[in-house]
Amino acid sequence: MYRNIPSLTDFRIVVTLKEAGSFRAAAETLGMSTSALSRQLAALELRLGSRLFDRDTRNVTPTASGLAFARSAERMIHTAEDVMTEFDAYLSVSHGQLTIAGLPSVTAGLLPGLLSSFSRAHPDLDLHIIDGLSGSVVDLVETGQADLGFTAGTISARKRLSFRPLMDDTFVAVGAPDGPLAEDRVYSMVELVEMPAIAMEKGASVRELLDGAYQRFDTALTPRFEVALLATAGALVAEGLGISILPTMTLPVLPMERLVQRPISDFGAKRRIGLVWQSGRSLSPAAAAFLGHVQRNLPAIA
Repeated sequence: MYRNIPSLTDFRIVVTLKEAGSFRAAAETLGMSTSALSRQLAALELRLGSRLFDRDTRNVTPTASGLAFARSAERMIHTAEDVMTEFDAYLSVSHGQLTIAGLPSVTAGLLPGLLSSFSRAHPDLDLHIIDGLSGSVVDLVETGQADLGFTAGTISARKRLSFRPLMDDTFVAVGAPDGPLAEDRVYSMVELVEMPAIAMEKGASVRELLDGAYQRFDTALTPRFEVALLATAGALVAEGLGISILPTMTLPVLPMERLVQRPISDFGAKRRIGLVWQSGRSLSPAAAAFLGHVQRNLPAIA
């Protein structure tokens, strides 16, 4: 049954031959020889079991069946053209949707600049941003709910994801201007571990690195306050309730007009920021374009 379905070329032959009125003119329009055109039309009529054109030595005239087939063929050709127009737009990244998941610190600190320049190049692309902790970002990408994800650390080998490191994020100490960090200088971890701490809750990539830094100084982190949101941490620090040790990229989320930041001489670790996507699956044109944009603007670290 399906072998008898006409091809798009068959449809074009019938429409062109109806409009041209002769094999020679139709063949020139289609870029075919008259003999090839005649053979393909005869094969089509045989498959359909109906004569589409009456021929004489000079002209061809569509039969009633030919006129009916030509009307259907015109609709098929227009539909195919619409499909290709839509697909070309998809390939050109001028339309469609791109979903990006990311850590709140990345979506607030790193992503706005990247999106600004990318959106200027692709103004009609629908961009969807999802904030989440590192684990949820990985899950969103792994399940296909997000095309790309900005996360911290590395990806376990069991995850079917590709990870491209982008940059290392340095930790700084943040406090109230009149608090323990009032002096404008570099602080050591020996000093910082003695100060009341406001820390992110366990499970956050920031907390894992902070716990490791304290352990290197034979001290267990016992926060005065443990919070889930960076904004909450910033508000508590601004009230003078303690200090917080955070990656530099988190600072745009904090009320820095009410805070001071101080460098740390020996924190001993950096938070690695990278981009993840599903391994073994082709990225959509929009996702591939954004990945290329990120790579051009944030060259991968060694």
